[in-house]
Amino acid sequence: MTTVADIVSKMDSRFNASAAQGLDIVFQFNIEDDNNFNVAVKDGTCDVNTGEAANPTVTLIMDSDTLVGIMTGETDGMQAFMSGKLRAEGDIMQAMKLGELFPAG
Repeated sequence: MTTVADIVSKMDSRFNASAAQGLDIVFQFNIEDDNNFNVAVKDGTCDVNTGEAANPTVTLIMDSDTLVGIMTGETDGMQAFMSGKLRAEGDIMQAMKLGELFPAG
């Protein structure tokens, strides 16, 4: 089974740098039943870190099953949000870019 640690370790390899040109976004992932992590996307680069970001652009709050489902493409992020499995704080519109920045797979 895929874990949060697996997802975090594969973020760099799944990163779509061309989709990140000109962006400056910090995604904070608060995983209710696992470790938190954050992803800083800036001008075509991606930096994945464990823990809390100082000033995230958007914070995504979910459990580990929801994260794994979204990142593997088994769960639609918008459906997870609409059903309450995914909550977002901050600039919610930036969260919409995640699918393009980190294509499911």
